[in-house]
Amino acid sequence: MTFLSDVVLRLEQLPLPFEKAHAEAIAAHWQTEKAAQPALFNGRLLMFSALEIKAGMLEGRCHLADYASFLYWRSIRPHPGVVHCFAHPALVSSDDALVAVRMGAHTANAGKVYFAAGSLEEADLRDDGVIDVDANMQREVLEETGIDLTQLAHEPGYHALATTAGTVIFRRYRLDQTADAISRAMTAHVARDPEPEIEGAVILRDAQAAPEGLLAHMEAFRDWHFATPRMV
Repeated sequence: MTFLSDVVLRLEQLPLPFEKAHAEAIAAHWQTEKAAQPALFNGRLLMFSALEIKAGMLEGRCHLADYASFLYWRSIRPHPGVVHCFAHPALVSSDDALVAVRMGAHTANAGKVYFAAGSLEEADLRDDGVIDVDANMQREVLEETGIDLTQLAHEPGYHALATTAGTVIFRRYRLDQTADAISRAMTAHVARDPEPEIEGAVILRDAQAAPEGLLAHMEAFRDWHFATPRMV
């Protein structure tokens, strides 16, 4: 886990070369994915052609691309033309548990367990063309769980974890409620949502917590979190 003082991920106006080079394969793969998960939507997101940690900062170049391109890349990764990056707000309860979520059966990550999060999108770009990572985390957590990150304390800076799946940007947020109380609130939020993305909360209370569907980068963060001094 690497500490980051800042994250500067900048939009390139040119298309992602990977998308043009694999257009036919991307279209065919999308038809297969759509048939298996009819609720999938081929929106626009940000994919990366370069990432580098330098002097305590994560810097990168991103391009607007179709979600179909991302799903195809994910099916064949790694690929030299694409590097992946995403942000994970780590919710820490008052009793020091980590509060993750299990994704709904209709999503592309059905049954997987990770922190409430979503792809970096065009809506996350500031006027200067730099991704607002905090805005991405705030939007995704509010939509999926009903929790407003703008009202929570967080650690200074971020932490980055480089994995075979991509580079994850973590930031820990402290809630005043216990893990059980947060879980109940999430359950109520899901019940009110006509199209929920998640099934509900999954609580990680210690370094041995290993619920079915927990992704590898979550295991690494879990181990680091419970071996690291807690937030105050």
